[in-house]
Amino acid sequence: MAKSSTSINLVKTHVGLVDQIIKWALSVGRVVVVIVEFIALATFLYRFSLDRQLIDLRTKIKQEQAVVNFLKDRELKYRNLQERLTLSSAFAKENDERMDITKDILSFAPADMAINSFSISKEGVRLSVDIGSISSLTNFSDKLKNYPKITSVSIEKIENRPSDGVITVTISTGFKKEGENESKSQ
Repeated sequence: MAKSSTSINLVKTHVGLVDQIIKWALSVGRVVVVIVEFIALATFLYRFSLDRQLIDLRTKIKQEQAVVNFLKDRELKYRNLQERLTLSSAFAKENDERMDITKDILSFAPADMAINSFSISKEGVRLSVDIGSISSLTNFSDKLKNYPKITSVSIEKIENRPSDGVITVTISTGFKKEGENESKSQ
């Protein structure tokens, strides 16, 4: 005689749709909770790294500001020197041209002419001279009129001093502007 064992099973063998949904939700829910916790932990740790970078950058900025403040006086001196060099080179260029004009005007002077006063400005030259004869004065004024850097020559004052044997003359000239040479030549 064979013994037959009877088993008692209290669990349902037939699983319904609701039971399957609950089982799926619990298993997937655990995975979702683990993933969300992982993301939260990663964000938390990333925040610490960002805070560390922010602190490092602020420290670096303060160090760079200290260097800039330390070198500020030197930078101001350097810029001041650059401005003065630029100004002096422009002044030297302008004065070189004036010196050339002055040399040329003095080379036009006849032998019997003595210069009492000589002034040069941006606009022109003003001369006060004692000259021995009218022909010397005419030659001198013609040379000034033909000089390419002078636009006008005017004799402002003539005083004849026969007791000294000279004629005192005041002459003014006008310089050409930089744009005049180009516009007249075209």
